[in-house]
Amino acid sequence: MRKAKKEKRIKRLSIVFCLLVYLFLFLPIFVVVSNSFNATTTKPYLSWKGFTFDWYVKLWDNSALLESFGNTIIIALASTILATIIGTLGAVGIYRYKFKGKGIINGLLYIPVVIPEIVIGIALLTIFTNANVPRGMLTLILSHVSFSVPYVIFNVRARLSGYDKSIEEASMDLGANRVVTFFEITLPVLMPGIAGGALLAFTLSIDDVIISYFVNGQTKTYPLKVMESIKSGVSPDVNALSTLVLVGTIVLVYITQSGILSGKHNKI
Repeated sequence: MRKAKKEKRIKRLSIVFCLLVYLFLFLPIFVVVSNSFNATTTKPYLSWKGFTFDWYVKLWDNSALLESFGNTIIIALASTILATIIGTLGAVGIYRYKFKGKGIINGLLYIPVVIPEIVIGIALLTIFTNANVPRGMLTLILSHVSFSVPYVIFNVRARLSGYDKSIEEASMDLGANRVVTFFEITLPVLMPGIAGGALLAFTLSIDDVIISYFVNGQTKTYPLKVMESIKSGVSPDVNALSTLVLVGTIVLVYITQSGILSGKHNKI
């Protein structure tokens, strides 16, 4: 009896602990979503004045906010494509070939991951200033590529760790050259690692604030625009756009996890 009571007590405490953890994780998201429907017009927009969809309508009149979000998407897409190409080729090259300094390169890949972002931001700002590169969209893309490439390499290299080279040899024995073998055999096998690295690069680019702050020039990204609005209180139209981004993310995750894109639900 005592053992059963003890197990019930432990189970209840576990449930309470899990609820507190989920509350800690999702309460900020709930605040953002709920505040996007807040009818208040008084700064700092913290008091609840009623339910409304007005902020979703007014969002489309906020050209500065929409422009910053558009800049963020353009930068994220461009930097993700470049980082994915560079990271994939780099991972394949490091895995396949032996050369002097390979160990040093592997070690240097961890620097953008472990050092504070403010250090990277200052370093990139110094480089762009000395090279007379005007700060703007180009410097933002190059900066985002610089800290995204290692994450792509790590993901692709993890996929390569269980890679069977014999399938490439079989392809070339059947008459395919190295280029055809890479695109028809190697690339499809590595695609899960490439996709994972690309998603990480895209997420890091959209989320970046510190590095973008140093190299943005006059080009405002969505995180920087939100950071500027914090002084007077984040307005509900910002919360409305954040909610739309959240909904889009949930839909994308559902599509990828449910296998709709891969055709898993198709009947044979």
